[in-house]
Formats: sequence, C-alpha cells, structure tokens
Amino acid sequence: MAQEESFAEVFNISPSESERAGYIAIVGGGLMGRGIAQTAASAGINVLIIERDDDTSEKCKERLSEMLDAEIERWALTKGEKRAILARTKLSTELTEVSECDVVIEAIDEDFTSKKAIFKQLDKICDPNTIFVSNTATLSLTKLAEATSRPDKIIGMHFLNPVPRIPLVEVIRALKTSDETFRRIKQFAEDLGKTVVEVYEYPGFVTTRVILPMLNEAMQVFLEGIATAEGIDTAIKLGYGLNVGPLEMADSMGLDEVLTWLDTLYHELGAPQYRASPILRRKVREGKLGKKTGEGFFRYDESGKKMENYQ
Repeated sequence: MAQEESFAEVFNISPSESERAGYIAIVGGGLMGRGIAQTAASAGINVLIIERDDDTSEKCKERLSEMLDAEIERWALTKGEKRAILARTKLSTELTEVSECDVVIEAIDEDFTSKKAIFKQLDKICDPNTIFVSNTATLSLTKLAEATSRPDKIIGMHFLNPVPRIPLVEVIRALKTSDETFRRIKQFAEDLGKTVVEVYEYPGFVTTRVILPMLNEAMQVFLEGIATAEGIDTAIKLGYGLNVGPLEMADSMGLDEVLTWLDTLYHELGAPQYRASPILRRKVREGKLGKKTGEGFFRYDESGKKMENYQ
C-alpha cells in the first residue's frame, strides 16, 4: 500500500518553505478562528491570523493565550507546547499578507454578505492555485464561490467547538469543488488529527442540521416549565450518554449563533423544527448569549466553567 502524503508533500512545500510564517491563513480570530489556529499550530503548521484592527488583534492574542493556559491547567498541554504554538502563530490586520499562503480559511461571523465580500477580496489577492476554505455551518458554498474566479478551489471545513478537542471535521464539497481540492483539504484535516466526513452541500450539512432540532426542543421544554435547565440537561446527558446537555451545548456555541443557524435553516427548508423557540430570541435580545457573555441558560465564570445552583 502506498504511503499517504503529508500536507507539506501534497502542497509541494519544501522543509525550508514550511517554516515560514503564513503557511496557512485564517481570516477571523474569534472563537472558531482561534481554535483552528491552535489546532494547526499544535500540529506543527505555521499560522497567520488576520483580524480587523489592532484592538481585535490584541484581543485575539490575549484570548488565545488564555485558551492555552486553560489547557495547561487541565494537563492537556505543557508550557513548552504553549510557547511553541504561539511561536508558530502570527497576527496581522493586513489582508494582503495572505497572498503567499496555500490555504486560506475564512472563519468570520455567519453572515453571507460578509463572507462573500471576503472571498471576493481574497480572489484578487491570492495566487490562482490558492484554496479557499469556509468554516460556515449553514451557508451555501456554491453561492460563495460565485464571488471568485476559482469555484473548483472553494470548499468547506465545518469544525465544531472546541476545535482542539472535537475529533471531527465535515469537509463540504460545493457544486464545482474539484476532486484535487477535496484530496488536499482532506489530507490537511487528517494532519490536524481530525476524522473527515465528506459532505455534499445542503443546508445545515450533517452536524448542524441534526443537532439544532434537539437544542431548539430543549429550549421549548424549558420555556414550558416542564423541567429546570439543569434537569433537562441531566436527563439528556444521562439518558443518552452525552458529555454535555443541549442547553449548555447551546450556551457553548453562542445563542446568537444558534439563532442565526435556526433562522437560516427555517428560511431554506421551511421545516417547523427549525423555527426558533421564543426563549432563544428573548435571551439573544437580552444579550445573554451563553459562555461568551457569562450567562445564557446557565451562568459561567471567567474561564467558561458553569456555575452551580443557577437556573
């Protein structure tokens, strides 16, 4: 059996080249962007993160360091490994710096107009052979590809949060994604230590489409007063062997993100299971977005740990 190629071999990168900063680029240093960066840097890949401005860039740097410190506290990482990860990670506010990268991963907010604008800019900046990846959970990659001159090199990688710990990534083919693009990105994902599920474009793909009705129904059960938030999560965790309950899972994803995904799928599919529960809309209006704001269906401390005895 032929030995599989490494990511560097697939992209024809020499050892000296693979040491340069900007080996892959990630546009967007939010929760998912940082998670992807940590995962790639942990696998020995140099990463360039592009942020909007100096303030968001500094915040990204601080939060990446905090994420790594949390991993050290739970003995999943050493201080030496943290230094190595940070050494492989470069931040910039100049989108033009991605021009030498072989792969550019877009990880901005789940907004079609914004993502399309980024793809259009990247298409002008990057080499024609550069592959563009979107971390979208629900949006059409084929429509995003229309903003570029390289529809065969547009593909999705749907990572789940927390990226370093979840062993799965959905690799999504757009209508015109080539076999070669899929092969390269599949190898990249495997080099990150991920199990790849090949998915053909359809609203919600697999993981988002299947999990959202459960989260939505758990919220509705809570709204109807059938059980407390803690009771609902305990029932589902113990009853079905899950590590985390649906309400805490939604809090971890970000309730604003969950609402966006539900609204998108309800618009695209028209199925009633994707009509967002009123309690979710209320939480989002109140700014109670889950772990990132310290309160959603539960309250959380600064490290994101759920506080006890809160409903």
